[in-house]
Amino acid sequence: MTGAGGMLGRDVVAAVDQDVVALTHAELDVTDRSAVERAMAEARPDVVINCAAFTDVDGAESDEGPATVLNGEAAGYVAAAAPAIVHPSTDHVFDGSKGAPYLESDATGPRSAYGRSKLAGEHAVARANPRHFIVRTSWLFGVGGTNFVDTMLGAGRDRDELKVVDDQVGRPTYTGHLAAALVRLAATDLYGIHHIAGGGAACSWFEFATEIFRQAEIDVRVVPCTTEEFPRPAPRPAYSVLGSERPDPILLPDWRSGLAAYLAERAPAR
Repeated sequence: MTGAGGMLGRDVVAAVDQDVVALTHAELDVTDRSAVERAMAEARPDVVINCAAFTDVDGAESDEGPATVLNGEAAGYVAAAAPAIVHPSTDHVFDGSKGAPYLESDATGPRSAYGRSKLAGEHAVARANPRHFIVRTSWLFGVGGTNFVDTMLGAGRDRDELKVVDDQVGRPTYTGHLAAALVRLAATDLYGIHHIAGGGAACSWFEFATEIFRQAEIDVRVVPCTTEEFPRPAPRPAYSVLGSERPDPILLPDWRSGLAAYLAERAPAR
């Protein structure tokens, strides 16, 4: 697998119950096509889970070129060299205007540089290898990387009140749960696009923050606000809930149980 040192990559390595060649960015720069080809020839994998990615949504807005190289072109290099590939993607490939859960066949229309770079990766992977699993997911959090839960807990230590956006809705996803699903999917022949995100009712960032502080038993007043009141460099889809039209989709546990697992895992790590 690639990107083994990242937030999702670390959990994928932990979820594999057999020998795995886990390459970090320091061990394999996936933007180097020749290096990718050499690494695949040496490892001779049955399937590659490609967790190497440019994940800074706001950073991509002012640095779209490097984001597109890593999320787009490099994904194609990995797919072309791999016998089969599991490639995580994102809800940001949608514009958020549908107002109902997005299905695998829905038209894409990213509003941000990050979303465009990830959609370029989907296209590159699909062109390079018919044995592909493109897995769109959303709102990731896990140990080993910067995420919304950590941001909220850090802010909650210093402030009695926080404003959090209440007009963006999605499905939070614990990387521990997603990683197990990716490994499970890799053992099938269900090629194509899959939507896999945290289970349970969709929520806003405000509702997610409220649950974070409730479970963490931190007394912080969370106040809802609009996106306009809290502008960010990159536009976000207002409604990016992922659903599935597959006859037997892989379903993850409720995101609240994922949050509980993450908080339990995070405590000793800190």
